[in-house]
Amino acid sequence: MELFRDANFNFLKWKWGFIALSLLLSVAGVVSLLAKRGPRYGIDFRGGTLVYLKFQQRPSLDRIRAALSARGMGQSTIQRYGPERDNEVLIGLDQPGSQALDVGKAGIIETLRAEFAGNQGSKMDLNNVGREELASRLMAAGLGDQAAGSLADALIARRSAQSGLLNGPGELRGLPGMTPQAEQYLLANAHFGSYAVRNVEIVGPKVGTELRRQALYATLYALAGMLIYIAFRFEWVYGVAAVVATFHDVIITIGFFSLFDLEISLTVVAALLTLVGYSVNDTIVVFDRIRENLKLMRRDKLAEITNRSINQTLSRTILTSGLTFITVLSLFLFGGEVLRGFSFALVVGILVGTYSSIAIASPIVVVWQEWYETRGGRSRVAAVEKERTREKSRVGVRVKA
Repeated sequence: MELFRDANFNFLKWKWGFIALSLLLSVAGVVSLLAKRGPRYGIDFRGGTLVYLKFQQRPSLDRIRAALSARGMGQSTIQRYGPERDNEVLIGLDQPGSQALDVGKAGIIETLRAEFAGNQGSKMDLNNVGREELASRLMAAGLGDQAAGSLADALIARRSAQSGLLNGPGELRGLPGMTPQAEQYLLANAHFGSYAVRNVEIVGPKVGTELRRQALYATLYALAGMLIYIAFRFEWVYGVAAVVATFHDVIITIGFFSLFDLEISLTVVAALLTLVGYSVNDTIVVFDRIRENLKLMRRDKLAEITNRSINQTLSRTILTSGLTFITVLSLFLFGGEVLRGFSFALVVGILVGTYSSIAIASPIVVVWQEWYETRGGRSRVAAVEKERTREKSRVGVRVKA
């Protein structure tokens, strides 16, 4: 399938406009980062507590926020995640130090219990009780140690199978090991809470700092490795152009996160590393076609050869990038809050990465080569001849072998 047959767009004619647009986006992002004193890191980088909740009915975020504020936790972030019909809420609380992590977790859970337990008094909440406490209560009801443990396991398994929530007394019927005595005890001494704590994540500040450092190193190592590979595979100027274009993509993507006040988490770093590989792959396709055309069109100017190469690969670029963009856009629109940062990074990154392969990386090679030739450097024709001689030598060695 070919979208652009015999395309003949003069991309290099607009190279300074492209570079001006890139500078504008980059500067806007950097200014935003400086104004906000750096990116807005997620809790997995800065340290804190994350509590994942599921409610029976659609919860009021304002009610949760007011309850937490009344207990001195007004700095908590509260947001919905997942499909709206699932009634799931994520509460994030920054912590000033490692010792405060458990205190913060206990504070959030105690606040929720006080706000949503109603007039249940000391009754056990079957949607939040742990296995050990549940087994202990059942033993107090007259069940033996083994029978109480088995029934507790069965009840918690049913709760897990229903996304963490038991809806009412009917959930107790048919459980393995459920006796009339145990059922009567639970109905009298327990209730079915309106919410369930599905998961709690705690990240210490030292761990968050180390994760942030490792994420930076991973990105820099990826860029350095690609520079070495492309410089070896082509020429060093191609490697520099590819790395500059990829760095440009990362800076603009992070700038968009700052402009839209979005958090950078571990999943976002994974998306940025994916973007690095995707962008460089797209750039290499264009560079490889330039190298092939240099051998076939030795009398033409490098700018003309580069334009021809971009046009020849344009259909492939649009098809590959377009299909990938549709996929990540669907993930952004329908993937829920938890994947929002990851998918947003890929949506922006694929657009910017495809643009930079055409409008940034290739013009850098052309501008540098033209400047180098005006300074008396080796022309690209001489470079092509050297490459042809090298290939002939390799062929000769293979024939002798």
